[in-house]
Amino acid sequence: MAYQAFDLTGKVALVTGGNSGIGLGFAEAMAQAGADVCIWGTNPDKNAAALAQLQSHGGNASAQICDVSDPAAVKTAFAETLATFGRVDSCFANAGVSGRGDQSNFTDMPVEEWRRVTSVNLDGAFFTLQAAAKHMTEREGGGRLVGTASLSAIEGAPRGIHYAATKGALVSMMISLGVGLARHGITANTVMPGWIETPMTEKTFNWDKFEAAVKPRIPQRRWGSKEDFGGVAVYLASDASAYHSGDTFIIDGAYSKF
Repeated sequence: MAYQAFDLTGKVALVTGGNSGIGLGFAEAMAQAGADVCIWGTNPDKNAAALAQLQSHGGNASAQICDVSDPAAVKTAFAETLATFGRVDSCFANAGVSGRGDQSNFTDMPVEEWRRVTSVNLDGAFFTLQAAAKHMTEREGGGRLVGTASLSAIEGAPRGIHYAATKGALVSMMISLGVGLARHGITANTVMPGWIETPMTEKTFNWDKFEAAVKPRIPQRRWGSKEDFGGVAVYLASDASAYHSGDTFIIDGAYSKF
């Protein structure tokens, strides 16, 4: 018999930025483990394609348009998620944007570029997690909060200081939530990816000079994939992680240790 604590049947998971990349990796694995899954994204076509993939696993799934940088949109989308599924047991604040290379030099960075990144990666995570935490504390049923960070939070990212700042702040936020919400049976953890093949990294990974410099430093000698994040998602959404909180899960093929 399979270990029952990993069975997500009857649980509801919300994944922002769940229509591609790591977010879709989270969502697909949890759907395969039996969870009902709701994904938020801003691209209707990507939402539709991701929803078809999730529904192919046989469970209930939905996709909603939501710009997480807009607090009113988050409030509306969360209410719609509750109307559809009745509750949210785990919330993955995964939506994010990267810096624009031509505007990422710190000394010349426009305020608009700084705010474009921080409004999604940090403010958006705050709005999403706040809505989820409010729901979870009011229903008194506990829950799981998960944030997607990046190795840039702990390693130098000279051309992406605004991106790094948001991810470092997210790690600190999740640690604080893990302590502050513990009495409500809510856990809070961070997933910290390394170099992962996603639509966000596609342009960088297709740069031969970058690949030659970075890929040999990855002990597994490959880029990560969205499938590499399924296991940690199922674990964090499951009963098996009920006493595991305030932690950061580095998923990087040992890149940061080499």
